[in-house]
Amino acid sequence: MSRKLLVGLLAVCLAVAGGTAGAKPLPAESQTVLKAGKAWVRVDQVGEAVAVFAAIDIAAAPQKIWPLLTDCGRAKKENPNLTVCRVVEKGPGFEVWEHVTKASMGVPGIRSVFRTDYTPHSRIVFRKAGGDLKVLQGEWRLEPLSDGKTRLIYESRFAIDHDFPPALVRAGIKSGTEKSFLKLRKEVSGK
Repeated sequence: MSRKLLVGLLAVCLAVAGGTAGAKPLPAESQTVLKAGKAWVRVDQVGEAVAVFAAIDIAAAPQKIWPLLTDCGRAKKENPNLTVCRVVEKGPGFEVWEHVTKASMGVPGIRSVFRTDYTPHSRIVFRKAGGDLKVLQGEWRLEPLSDGKTRLIYESRFAIDHDFPPALVRAGIKSGTEKSFLKLRKEVSGK
């Protein structure tokens, strides 16, 4: 399997814009990276699941970032391996999304269905509601900072029912997450 395809498949897991991975404060190590204007990303193996922790500071209010996190159409633009992104159910304060990736090079397409619970402009919690992933849960948090910026924090846990080399999975997720966060910041604030 090519690295590009693996990164694409794993980006779908990030794109599930996600019980949560923990809602803990960011570790001290993240502060230096964030103050330098970079995206901070940590990827750990936790049993069968991969745990992703990421953050970036964006020069915009949460209200400006929120629509991008809740736009299914943007997810397809962000990830070329995503063939389907649709809202299959909608109710007060929640949606159920379905994502499907295209199959390629002997790797089957992956279908994920997840419920997103919204606290407008501050938090999105997601959890598995069906599909092929063994584990899927997490959250996005938007925390206003005193300088007018917003700290976007992402935490998730997911497990794919495939035998991908764990080190390659973690490296692909780390790289894909960092690129996605920097692209989102540029789209929102131009920086």
